[in-house]
Amino acid sequence: MSERAGSPPAERPIGELEQVFAFYGAMPTGIAVSHQGRIFVNYPRWGDPVDFSVAELRDGREVPFPNAEINREGLLNDQNHLVSVQSVVIDPEDRLWMLDTGSPLHMDTEHGGPKLVCVNLASNSVTRTILFPTDVALPTSYLNDVRFDLGRGSRGTAYITDSSARGPNAIIVVDLASGESWRRLNDHPTTKAEPLVAFMPIVEGRPFLRRHADGEVGPGAVGGVDGIAISEHGQRIYYSPLGSRYLHSVLAEALVDRGFDDAAVAATLIAEGDKGGGGDGLESDDDGGIYATNYEQNAILRRGANGIWETLVKDPRLLWPDSLAVASNGYLYAIANQLHRQGRYHAGHDLRQKPYALFRIRIDHEPVLLR
Repeated sequence: MSERAGSPPAERPIGELEQVFAFYGAMPTGIAVSHQGRIFVNYPRWGDPVDFSVAELRDGREVPFPNAEINREGLLNDQNHLVSVQSVVIDPEDRLWMLDTGSPLHMDTEHGGPKLVCVNLASNSVTRTILFPTDVALPTSYLNDVRFDLGRGSRGTAYITDSSARGPNAIIVVDLASGESWRRLNDHPTTKAEPLVAFMPIVEGRPFLRRHADGEVGPGAVGGVDGIAISEHGQRIYYSPLGSRYLHSVLAEALVDRGFDDAAVAATLIAEGDKGGGGDGLESDDDGGIYATNYEQNAILRRGANGIWETLVKDPRLLWPDSLAVASNGYLYAIANQLHRQGRYHAGHDLRQKPYALFRIRIDHEPVLLR
């Protein structure tokens, strides 16, 4: 049927989105692509049956990675098994890092559960596990995303977001040489979700709210600092809370140098402005581009070095775009996992429709990963 005269044209997708993989089991959140093109995903233990928390996508299958044993569900304080992984990231040396929340079902963490685990992709073996002390990964912490700058510090630095919906939010800094870690911008307003009166996201035409079976209603986007990205020369760290439309940045040196007190760190903040819509994932490239997911618009946006935002892709299949990964093959990869359709947002009715999906879109240049 043709469009009625005088009516607005039907909305059409923007950009050429390519589906890479369809998931018919547990809901994925994170994506990583090695320099050799190997693809890794993770599945947090949020209530769905999860046989393994990290997998490699191989020959059209999800294969437990690095092996089935490490993925065997253990106790909350299990240092040797993956409790509930939220993110997977490839660093510039082509190592895979797995960020374990230690918090299945968003439970309180115990020491030994929250950790950063490194895998050598040449041998598919764990080479290092970094545990967080209880004053860094708090009982209420939810470790969400991580980025690496191997040029800062003798063996590099990692930056992790604590997006907890139940406790203080912060950026956690990890010195990869010593394994020492510390919290920055702890409970700072820029790391916290905005209140419902200031931020009401609309997803698939409905206010994004927690709707309990007993009729109680509350804000849906309650998570604090979530997405994180590093500027092209590693000078600034960009971040945004899940429950916010605003992007912020902070001087990397201030996060890393323990000589900076809280006030001095906060003095280096820059309000980077409205990035449009709610966001979950952030990523960056070596041309100064910042990529942000937009779960309100089923879109991924890009801010150029000139500070101007553009829509990279908008597609009805991007149902809650979550994590992003810029790969060395010239593509940006994105997980779409229908997070907003979970039962907690619909009075106990799970409205997710499998499959969940992994997509990719070509970006304008062949990026050289600096992070």
